Amino acid sequence: MSLHVETRGQGRDVVLLHGWALHGGMWGSWIDVLAVDYRLHLVDLPGHGRSPWVPTARNLAGLARSVLPHVPPGSVVIGWSLGGLVALELARRHAGHVGALVLVATTPKFVADPGWEHGVPLDVLEQFSQGLAVDYRRTVQNFLSLQVRGDEHAIETLRQLKRSLAAHGEPDPRALEAGLGILRRSDLRDDLSHITVPTLVIAGEHDRLTPPGAGLELASRLPSARMRLVERSGHAPFVSHPGVVLAEVQRFLARQAPTVDA
Repeated sequence: MSLHVETRGQGRDVVLLHGWALHGGMWGSWIDVLAVDYRLHLVDLPGHGRSPWVPTARNLAGLARSVLPHVPPGSVVIGWSLGGLVALELARRHAGHVGALVLVATTPKFVADPGWEHGVPLDVLEQFSQGLAVDYRRTVQNFLSLQVRGDEHAIETLRQLKRSLAAHGEPDPRALEAGLGILRRSDLRDDLSHITVPTLVIAGEHDRLTPPGAGLELASRLPSARMRLVERSGHAPFVSHPGVVLAEVQRFLARQAPTVDA
C-alpha cells in the first residue's frame, strides 16, 4: 500500500522523514525555503498523517522498506528522531538511494544500558508503551512535552508541535506502538562505519531524549560526518531554532552535488 507523499519544488531530490506521532507537514517553514532549490518529498510514515498503517512496518527494516519506493536514487535524506533511524537504515541497506544524510536529534541506540549512557532508561519507553494502551492521546502529548524540556523556547515549541500534530489527523495507535518498539530495540552502532555518505548531524544542547553525547558518538562513528550543536535547544531544534538549523542544512546541501532540473 502506497504512503502519502507530498512533492514540492524542483532540483536534487531531498526526502524528509518526520519523528514519532507526527507527519511530513511538520517541517513547516523549511518547506517553502528548500523547495526553491530542491525537489522535496515530504513522507508520512505508515500510520502517520495521511498514510495508512502497514503491518510490515513493525520493525526498522520493514519501516525503511515502506519508505524506499519514495526515495529516488541519490537522494539527500533528512530525518528527525525516529525518522533519523529510518534514514540510517536506508543508507545501510539501500545505499544506492541515499547520497547524503542530515540527522536531526538522531541516535544509533535510543535506550541506555551499562555500555551506552547516551540514551533514555528502558522503563521510560515502557511507561509510554503502557500509556498507549490506556490513553494514547494523552501519551502522545506527554511525549511531546518531554521533547521540549530544557529548550529555551519550550512553551512556544510545544505549542507548534501540538499544532502540527493536529494538522493531518491522529496517528494510528498501531503505528505508535510499533514506533516505540523500534526505538526500544534498534542498535545501529556496529553498522555506522559502513555508511560513508556525507552526513550532517544536528543535536540539541539540552535534548533529554537523544543527548548531545549520542550525536557526538554518531558523528564520530560515521566516516564522513560532522556535527552541529544547537545551543539551548531540546529534542526539536528545527522547531525551536529554525533559522539556525535551516541555515546549517542549506550550507550542507550546497556543498553536495549541484541541483539539477527535473
